[in-house]
Amino acid sequence: MSPHHYDIIVVGAGLVGAAFALCMARIFTDKHSAGNSEASKPSKIALLEARTIAAPTNLSPDTFDSQVVAVTEASRQWLDTLNVWQSCEPRVCPYKRMIVRDAEGTGCIEFDAAEVQRANLGHIVENSVLRASLLSAVAEQDNIDLYNPMAVESLRRDGETITVNLPDGQQLSSSLVVAADGANSPIREQMGFELRTWGYEHTAITATIKTEKSHGFTAQQWFTPSGPLAFLPLRSSAQESPADAHYVSIVWSQTPERAKELMALDEVEFCRELTITSEGALGTIESASERVQFPLTQRHGVDYVQSGIALIGDAAHTIHPLAGQGVNLGFGDARVLAEELARTLEQSGELGGLQVLKRYQRRRKPDNLAMMATMEGFKRLFERDELPVRLLRNIGMSGLNRLAPLKNSLIRQAMGLD
Repeated sequence: MSPHHYDIIVVGAGLVGAAFALCMARIFTDKHSAGNSEASKPSKIALLEARTIAAPTNLSPDTFDSQVVAVTEASRQWLDTLNVWQSCEPRVCPYKRMIVRDAEGTGCIEFDAAEVQRANLGHIVENSVLRASLLSAVAEQDNIDLYNPMAVESLRRDGETITVNLPDGQQLSSSLVVAADGANSPIREQMGFELRTWGYEHTAITATIKTEKSHGFTAQQWFTPSGPLAFLPLRSSAQESPADAHYVSIVWSQTPERAKELMALDEVEFCRELTITSEGALGTIESASERVQFPLTQRHGVDYVQSGIALIGDAAHTIHPLAGQGVNLGFGDARVLAEELARTLEQSGELGGLQVLKRYQRRRKPDNLAMMATMEGFKRLFERDELPVRLLRNIGMSGLNRLAPLKNSLIRQAMGLD
């Protein structure tokens, strides 16, 4: 049986993979429409997902997905061009302020969207809500074939063509395979990409909590020697007022030993520990959902591309969640790769050509490495507990808080607008 040929094969239908496939489908459609040639064959995309895609669930006002993502303004704008953002908005929580504190001192930095003439600094949205919107839009595209559940059994390179073998005996072929199959990417491993890995020696704990006081659409973060604690505001409906907003998603990064202790606590004791670490900023923590934990590891591909293969998102790099930039870096990969492929289409070039893919790598690698280095620097700085370091750290934070031009520049960079 001859392989079924596609213009692009995307492996992984998570947030980044689905967004990339959707973006390329729109690009192919626009190009075909502009060609005004009834004889030209529309371009097709295969989107493969190994895990069964669950049907969207109706989340209640007091029930939230344990996994959330912080979406920057730049990412939101891009998702809006793909027509997927509007359907998420009833469950999206925009945050207007961010407060970063040194839990070992008095250092504090406050960021406010009004200072850069923006309505919001970013948005918190549940992973399942955003993914459902993306997959709904994917289903509406005639030029995307979704294979689910369908893992990749093996890949074979035949000249400029990559053949993908599936467990049911099917074969797919393309000049370009885009791996968006996660941090433990089988495609990356099968194709022999070299990977650099650093263990953070931290475990992240996530949960949804209910707080005594309203979060006021403010994101907060406390840095402690054993790891950062982030409060990410949630909203159950677009009509929810600031006074009624009491649900928060937490990401609590701790040493493995401390994480084990926290996971062993009952709900009352866990909430008590959260109240203490958050300095009672939102009053007493009244309840907590089931906790989820996972180890934190930084990964970075020495290369993102080979001839006919491109890595995007977590398949190319993973980062500490303390700044919520992971998915935004992935969306940046998807957006830039789509831009380079669109440019190649205009020039009638080969999508899987190494020079084409290297342009994508040159544009993304510096930004990703810079963000990874920044996060590593923050982690190391706040782990230091020596008195002179703590004093300098607090003086620096307080000084930065008074330097409006520099602080506003940081805000715009974090929003992805610079």
